[in-house]
Order: sequence, then structure tokens, then C-alpha cells
Amino acid sequence: MKPVITNEQRRLEEARNGTSAWKKWGPYLSERQWGTVREDYSEGGDAWNYFTHDQARSRTYRWGEDGLGGISDDKQHLCFALALWNGKDPILKERLFGLTNSEGNHGEDVKEYYFYLDSTPTHSYMKYLYKYPQAAFPYADLVETNRHRSKNEYEYELLDTGVFNDNRYFDVFVEYAKAGPEDILVLITAINRGPEAAELHILPTLWFRNEWAEWIATPADKPLLSQVEGPAGSSTVLSVHQRLGNYSFYCDGNVPLLFTDNVTNREFLHLDGKNESRYLKDGINNYVVLGQQETINPEKTGTKMAAHYRSGIGAGQSVEIRLRLKSTGADVIGSNGSSIFGAAFDKIIANRRQEADEFYSAITPGSVTPDEAFVMRQAIAGMLWSKQFYYFDGQSWLKEHHAHPLYFGSRHSRNSDWFHMQNEDIISMPDKWEYPWYAAWDLAFHTLPLSIVDPDFAKQQIRLMLRGLYLHPSGQIPAYEWNFSDVNPPVHAWATLFLHRTEQALRREADIEFLKLAFNKLLLNFTWWVNRKDRFGKNIFEGGFLGLDNIGVFDRSAPLPTGGYLEQADGTAWMALFCQNMLEISAELAAHDSIYEDMVFKFVEHFLFIAAAMNRPGNEGMWDEEDGFYYDMLRSPDGSAKRLKVRSMVGLLPLCATTIIEQEQIAQVPRAVAQIRKRQEHMPDLMEAIHPTGPGHFGVNDRAIIALVNPERLRRILTKMLDEEEFLSPYGIRSLSKFHQDHPFIINVGGQEHRVDYLPGESNTGMFGGNSNWRGPVWMPVNVLIIRALQQFYLYHGDGFKIECPTGSGKMMNLFEVSQEIANRLTRIFLPDERGRRPVFGGTEKFQTDINWRNHLLFYEYFHGDNGAGLGASHQTGWTGLVARLIHLYGLLDAKVFLEGGKKAAFSQKEFRTEKAV
Repeated sequence: MKPVITNEQRRLEEARNGTSAWKKWGPYLSERQWGTVREDYSEGGDAWNYFTHDQARSRTYRWGEDGLGGISDDKQHLCFALALWNGKDPILKERLFGLTNSEGNHGEDVKEYYFYLDSTPTHSYMKYLYKYPQAAFPYADLVETNRHRSKNEYEYELLDTGVFNDNRYFDVFVEYAKAGPEDILVLITAINRGPEAAELHILPTLWFRNEWAEWIATPADKPLLSQVEGPAGSSTVLSVHQRLGNYSFYCDGNVPLLFTDNVTNREFLHLDGKNESRYLKDGINNYVVLGQQETINPEKTGTKMAAHYRSGIGAGQSVEIRLRLKSTGADVIGSNGSSIFGAAFDKIIANRRQEADEFYSAITPGSVTPDEAFVMRQAIAGMLWSKQFYYFDGQSWLKEHHAHPLYFGSRHSRNSDWFHMQNEDIISMPDKWEYPWYAAWDLAFHTLPLSIVDPDFAKQQIRLMLRGLYLHPSGQIPAYEWNFSDVNPPVHAWATLFLHRTEQALRREADIEFLKLAFNKLLLNFTWWVNRKDRFGKNIFEGGFLGLDNIGVFDRSAPLPTGGYLEQADGTAWMALFCQNMLEISAELAAHDSIYEDMVFKFVEHFLFIAAAMNRPGNEGMWDEEDGFYYDMLRSPDGSAKRLKVRSMVGLLPLCATTIIEQEQIAQVPRAVAQIRKRQEHMPDLMEAIHPTGPGHFGVNDRAIIALVNPERLRRILTKMLDEEEFLSPYGIRSLSKFHQDHPFIINVGGQEHRVDYLPGESNTGMFGGNSNWRGPVWMPVNVLIIRALQQFYLYHGDGFKIECPTGSGKMMNLFEVSQEIANRLTRIFLPDERGRRPVFGGTEKFQTDINWRNHLLFYEYFHGDNGAGLGASHQTGWTGLVARLIHLYGLLDAKVFLEGGKKAAFSQKEFRTEKAV
């Protein structure tokens, strides 16, 4: 029987073949545009203080827009979002509030409660929730209290202020449903959760991104919003934009429409120059909150408008508001307002909700429990909501900063080497408030869970990072806007291979053009790494912090206080994995074009050289035989070397450079195999540095293995990793061993002590802004790479390699079972325990016990190493959304089938399991 194709899957196919632009509109509006590098025009590059939250209501953005639960078209010409006022706040609630990096005791942090409840991949249905206090929002209290707390104290959260006491708040839900690609229905439902009636102003807001300002290098024509006569029983706005086309915006009921312009109030902000318009960006705010009648345009035209709904809502009662944004080129609507709203409107909303349910039911393995299915859907919804229009033109930005390196007299500026960049795309963000800019290595991990629901979008993300408008001419992949030249781990080849195999399994065909394109650009990136990060050409790599922020005893991106440099175990392991990924892609392409066969040999050879350098015997190697662990090497100016004996994720990452080679892959590249064997004969010592493999050393089903770690070292590393007093937390693998709780690593340099302690929660230093911590918490992406490595070792060893898990428990497991155990522990973070409490919510009782809070999941940046509580950015569904991929994978996969079928079985869409394994 053929699988049932859902309506959402049909929409995805229409978007894929270009017959309907179902993805033209989506949640592409940022949660925060203020405080970003793009908007920073200060002399010293002080982004947080140059453009503040307090200025945002009055000051026009240059490179993007933000809003509350909003949407935009895919070039962000026209934006829609929610604005609210409770009658007590000093300003409209138009955007989320949070602390800047200097205000928070652990760096920047959003201080709001909002939730991405649902979304389909075409955004045919989406649901969002914002919790709005009925008391005045405690802006000053949050800033001042957090500012005076030390890094060893808990953060002061919005719940701590008391504004949610007695449930005196509104739940404001926003649902979007598409009747067509350019016909978007909006249903806003506001519920008073408090014990008494309360007033709420709801202002659905429509506006244009300002592309017409005189100071823009090439300004566009000014668009226009204007009130027009529409169907009876509705208030109607016509939107006219030269590039986007015309849209009608319908508001249910005869509601007042307020118009102004999206133009900076220069005089209010004491900026140079005069106001460009009488009606300004903060005009609606000033009209509603301050009662200034003159700040809105009586002619009912402008570039920003809001419908002003005002309701007194009884205790436990709710109000609904219906809106519709529709291209004038769509089907013609009659003069009767009921054809826009009414029963037909409600039916479309109900249908899209049902179709979302059908879609997620179709992609969720039957063996997955209802609780796990809920977590998986919430994670994917968060990832889909985290798409954002990202606009950065390096040429224009640097010219506007008088910092373009090709022009005489230019000053030095951040990112001056990236003038080639022209980013104007929809990109998956780590967190649309805390990190409203792409982070390249995060993005590679994002593609794994995104590929469950939209493999085309996932592939597009990889393509973007490898395009010439992103990738530096030198071959470097841009890191993130704070410093595009920073160095992130090279995981894009791994993600490319993963997406390729996902598509092969899903569509029974390979996108060879995608694979070729990616390989050619990744080859440039590989060459950049070899030329820039192998200081002396010894196949030992550096790279700086490499995404692991404060994991080292020193800031790995700064000059060392000791002088000299670090030889990094993680940097070298990342490059070993990069080699393995590239040789696999080469082998795949060689089946279609024999010219790629030589590249298989090239990357095998490079891997062998890296392994020999990393696993040098004695005191020169990174492997410590006494400890049974890998460490960074501190190379002093006099050439002497010393291992920095910090038991951290750095020493576990060499496990991840492990790849199985199936016999069918070997058969595809006979010339490369002959070259490799000739190299082995000529340099037999190379084989002593790796896991035994090849003739006489094939594993299950005659598989070969390429791995940095041999079986003896694997067992020694795993003994530590699976020890609950070291790395194994109840909620995954810790980033730093708990051993350092009682045995901190300490080194004295020039009379100054440098130390690493086990810190399972927030960081106690300001290193890398102090808003992340790799000294004890659990991080999802590196856990997933460890799980992958264990699966690879299992495919080679099968049941022939078992280990005690946890260490000391007496329970022996094969490596598939170990991988599943770690995945289960990670998933447990989000699942209710036997008391109904979710570890992710820690000790926050409101989230643990309140029926209106406890099932709204947050996918934090990282998690407490002992109790699993969420830490860091609260909406970093990006790579934490990997939990969805784990649930999906182990919901489909059976150990015996996996061992027999090999890597292809891991990507099969066929469900091999009938019940949840214990």
C-alpha cells in the first residue's frame, strides 16, 4: 500500500517544482534587530549601545525589521506583527525586551515569555503564544537587579519580579493559516488568565521596511499604505509596493486604523538632521500611550499602520480578532465581508490545523511515544519559526562606515575583509532574539532536523554558506556577523553528506549536482584550513575557540599569556573528520564521474598524515597514555611542549573522527584502493596510528573503518565518558568532566592563576561575553556527533565490542545500545518524569506545575550538567532541535537491521521497529 500524501506534502512539492510560492510568506521577521552589528554605525563598534531597545520604537532600521510573532515576505518588503498595550506600560509592546551583554550577569538575555507552538514547513499553519503581564512591564527592575548580580548568582527573571502573581496576565495566541500562497489568514485570541477583568489594546501592525531613505546608497521608490473602501463590516488597507506588488489587508469590524511612517524621530532621539516626515515611526505609540493626536496621519496614508482594537476582557474570558492579508492578484473577493471572514474563514483555519496534525502524524515513527512525538513536533516548530530574512551587503555597509579596504583613506572596521558579501536570504537562525544572525557551524546542525520536514530548505542552507556571496574568496566560511573571520568547526561536509543520504532514501535518487557543487566549494574550504590553521605544515591544527567558547584554561582565540601556541586536539580531530567526509563524497561522485576517484586517495592520505601527527607516541603526541585521554598541547616559544590536562569535550572529539566504509563503496573506487594499498606498503608506519582496518582487519559484513582511535584507546576513553562521576550526566555527555569539581585544573603564568573548574550551570567568567559555558553543561550538537561515532564503531564491531554503561554498573552494552542510552538521556531533558516535571524547566515552579505553562517547551542553548535545566539562550531551537532528529532516528531504527543494512539503514524512511526499545 502506498503511503498517504498529505496536503502539506503536496504544498512542499509545489514549492519545490516552482508551481506555487508557498514559502514566499513566513515567520521571517526577526525578534530583535536592535543591538546587531548590521545596525551599528558607531566609531568603536559598540553595537549594543549604539542602537538600543529604548530607541527601537523611534528609530528606523537599515538592514531588517523586528516584531512580536510576526511575518514578512521573503525579501522583507512588507511586515506584519502584533503590538499590545495593557494601559499601564510606558510604551507599546511592539518587540521583545531583554538585557544587553553588559546588563546581564551572564550576558545578553531576553526577559519575556513567548513560545513557538506549531508550524508546517510551508508555513501554511503557524501558532505563536506571548504572555503579556497586566501590570506595568518591569523594564528598569530587570535591568538594575541583574546588573548588580554577580556571575555566581542566578539571573533575575521576569517571573521573579512578581508581575505574573495571581495569574494577572494575558495569553495572546496568534495563528496564521494560508488559504493560498499569498492569502494569509490571521486569528488573534487573547485570554485573561487573571482573577479580574482587565483592559487590553491589541494593535495588529502592518509596515514596510524602509528602503527609500535618502541616506541609503541606492534608495527604492517609496511604497504606500492607505485606507480604502472595502467589504462591509471590515476596515481595509491597500498596500502598494513597486517590487512586491499590491496587497489588501482586511481587519474584521469597523476598527480605527492608525497611520504613520516608518521614519526615524530624529528630534526626539537628538540625532543630527531634521525629521523627514511629520509622521514618524513612534507615531502610533505616542498616539495610543501618550494621547498625542497629532502623531498619526488624518489622511489615513503612510508606510506603517495599525488597527486599534480595544477590549475589556473578563476574568477567564477571551476575545478573538480576525485579519486577512491577500495579494490583489489572488482570487477576487466580493463586496460582502462574510466572504473574507465568517464561516469560510474559520473553516480554513480549522482545515490547516487538521492538515498540520496529519503532516506530523505522517512523519512521526509509530513506535514513538505521545510525549516524544510532542517534543519532536515542538522542536521542529521552533526551528521553522526561527527562519529569518537576513540582509547584509558588505560593499554598501563598509562604504557607509567609510571602511571599504579598496578605497583610499578608509578606516579599519569590523569585517572589512568581507566586502564581497551580499546576503539577502531566508536563513535558519540559532535564536531570533539572542542570536538574530546566522552562525555557520550552528547552521550545519540545523539542517539535520530540518531535513525531516523540508530537505529542500535544509539543502538550500548549505548552498547559501558555500555561495560566492557568502564564502570568502580565500575559501573561509563566514562565522557570524560579530566577526565573520572567526573560525568555526568544519562540519559542513558532514552535513552535506547527511542531506545527500537523506534525500537518496526519501526520493530514491541522488542530487548529484548539489553534491558536486558542495564538494567543489568545500574543497576550497579544506584548502583554507590546511593553509591557514596548520601553522608549520605538520598536520596539527589550531583554530582558536572553535565554537567551544570558554572550554580551555586560556582564551583560545587570543594570544596566549605563556607565549607560543596551542596544538588543539579538537581542531585536529575536526580536520580528520573533514577528511573522512570529503573522501566519502568523492567516492559517491566517483560512481558518476571517475575524475573524482583521485580525490578519494587524496583525502585518505591526508587523514593518515593527520592521524600520525596526532597520535605520535611519547610526550610529543596529544594522547596521554597514563590518563587514557587526549589533551591540547601547549607549545612554548622555546619549542618545548606540555599537555594541558583538562578532561573536556576537546579530548572526546577524536572519537568523532570515525567513519565506516562499506564494501560497495570500496568497489566503486578500485583505482583509489590500489593507490591506498601502495601507500600502505611504502609507509607502513602510517597504519599504526589508526584503528586497524583493511584486509585481515575488516569488521562486520567486511566493513572497513577509518578512525583516529584504536579499540584499546576507544575502551579507555569510553570508560571515562560513561562514568557518571566524570562525563555521563543523567541528561547526556557533559562538556567537562565532573572530576574537575574536586580537582580543578590550575596553571600559574607570570604570577597569575588560570584555572578550570567543573561548572554545571552558568559561566562564572566573562570569557566570550559570559553568556555560554562549556565547563560542565550538556550541549546537544557535540552529543549528536558522539552518538554518530558510536553508531559507526557498532557497524564495525557489532556485538564483539561491549562496554560497561554506566561505568561501574555491571551492565554491559554494545555500542548501539550505548548510543541509544545517550540519546534517551538527552531526550529525557524535555519529557515529564514520574512526577510530571520536565528537567528542562529546573526549579521554576510556574513552568513545572501551571497547566497554562508546563506544556510550552523551550529549547535552550545548553543544559545543566547535573539536573538538565535549560541554560543560555532560551529559544535556541536551532541546534537543540537535534533532539527531534534523535527521536525520529531511534523511532525508526532497529539495532539488528542497522548492523545488517549499514549506513543506508540509518537513513531509510521505513520503520523497522514496532515498540520502543528500553
